[in-house]
Amino acid sequence: MKNMKKICFVLSLIFLLSITLTGCGEKMLTKVTVAEVTHSVFYAPQYVAITEGFFEKEGLEVSLINGQGADKTMTALLSDHVT
Repeated sequence: MKNMKKICFVLSLIFLLSITLTGCGEKMLTKVTVAEVTHSVFYAPQYVAITEGFFEKEGLEVSLINGQGADKTMTALLSDHVT
């Protein structure tokens, strides 16, 4: 009977450790390039999110490029150079 308790305890411990350690792996970040028409205060929430690491926490590696105007930004978007 004592052996059965030990076996149950060890199996329970192994099960709990395997569940706990499963989430400890290195996550790959998805690279996303965002084109902004121009630097503006209207993009402040986006700048804060990048600086504070909110996107990385969600698995995104965000890089910003300046589109230098609406027409060039739209061209980059339509040609799949940015998302």
